[in-house]
Amino acid sequence: MLMKKHFLELIRRTSSQIPPDVLSALEAARDAEAAGSPARSVLEDVLKNCALAAESSRPVCQDTGTAIWMVYHPPGVSPRALERDILWATREATRRSYLRPNAVDAITGKNSGDNTGLGLPVLHFHEWGKKSLHADLLLKGGGSENVSAQYSLPDSALKAGRDLEGVRRVVIDGIFKAQGQGCGPGIIGVGVGGDRATSMLEAKEQLFRLLTDRNPDPALDGLERRLVNELNRLGVGPMGFGGATTVLGVKIGKRHRLPASFFVSLAYMCWACRRGSVSIVGERARFDHMSQIAARYRPDAERKRAS
Repeated sequence: MLMKKHFLELIRRTSSQIPPDVLSALEAARDAEAAGSPARSVLEDVLKNCALAAESSRPVCQDTGTAIWMVYHPPGVSPRALERDILWATREATRRSYLRPNAVDAITGKNSGDNTGLGLPVLHFHEWGKKSLHADLLLKGGGSENVSAQYSLPDSALKAGRDLEGVRRVVIDGIFKAQGQGCGPGIIGVGVGGDRATSMLEAKEQLFRLLTDRNPDPALDGLERRLVNELNRLGVGPMGFGGATTVLGVKIGKRHRLPASFFVSLAYMCWACRRGSVSIVGERARFDHMSQIAARYRPDAERKRAS
């Protein structure tokens, strides 16, 4: 029963609290916009909304999105039992209005009413060698999902080849086409390589990273930083009203691919980047915003890998 309640509390916190790194980026973006401009006004309202949601324990956005779970469990723990606990927590969170009913049958259009259904919530289970259980949750809204994109390189129209310059060209194209429809300023996860499915999975996993981290791959780190600067010069701005901040960050990951394929996937995340984590040991639970994916990108984690 405690496991169910820990998952329920994780949903509540994730739905109502924006992570500190995202809040800091939003504050910096607000300060970078001209006083009295539409862009600054939008960001001021966004920050007020974040404060009210946290204080009242209500959803940051009316679209509580698709719930994407990454669960890391010890050997001997049944993923099937964990799934039952997550489904219970999801239904209870919906009943308590932490989540809006968002699971609709693709053919009939009927809403299940409790955020569960075929393929929902999205669950990824990973067995690890630790005694603790760790769960990461991302709530990804529909507007940002609709402007996410996937490219197959080479792309002759964009003069994008199968290299980092080609990746750069398609990312700029995708974010320019999104304009304000993804509820920017956005956070962009990019997956390079893999097949069509794993390329997009890599892109979405990048959204679990902290905005303040650095990519341990020098080539990808340089491209991330370059793209942030170039995308923010597009002038799209918050919600498409123009301004200095089109994106808050770009995070890029890579996977091995088939020789015949070169996919680049863009997972657009709205300003309401709702991610949360819980670590559970016995009956004790610790809640924060440090996902296992984010932990891999910490400098100390990189030193451990190198040793």
